[in-house]
Amino acid sequence: MQRTLVLIKPDGVHRRLVGSVLQRFEQKGLRLVGMKLVQADRALAEKHYAVHKGKPFYESLVSFITAGPTVAVVLEGREAVAVVRSLMGPTDGAKAPPGTIRGDFGCSIQNNLVHGSDSPETAAAEIALWFRPEELIAWQPVDHAWVIGD
Repeated sequence: MQRTLVLIKPDGVHRRLVGSVLQRFEQKGLRLVGMKLVQADRALAEKHYAVHKGKPFYESLVSFITAGPTVAVVLEGREAVAVVRSLMGPTDGAKAPPGTIRGDFGCSIQNNLVHGSDSPETAAAEIALWFRPEELIAWQPVDHAWVIGD
């Protein structure tokens, strides 16, 4: 099983879309192993977006993620990183296809509702930034074999 980080960004929280976004992931068969409401400070935001430091949009990313509450979620499942990214859709909500989270709810590039880790390695690093190990709960739903197929 693979784990990935999802952030429902301040625009998703302010627009009251947390439940709708989480529902997409749960209905696909991913399971929650960690979730919390966070007011990210600048230090956390800078660590999270460190790969973009020096790029023209870096400061706006940091300002945006610190502008309001964020729901940080760890999801687990088969190919969780790829599944989450597929459900989210492309970064630009105006170009994201209907049926994706960004396609159904977003119309901006920066205010794009959600962040999802782009690789298993990035997921591990990002999860460690946003969660302490004791905040993650390993569990198995009773329908695991039916959903995952193993």
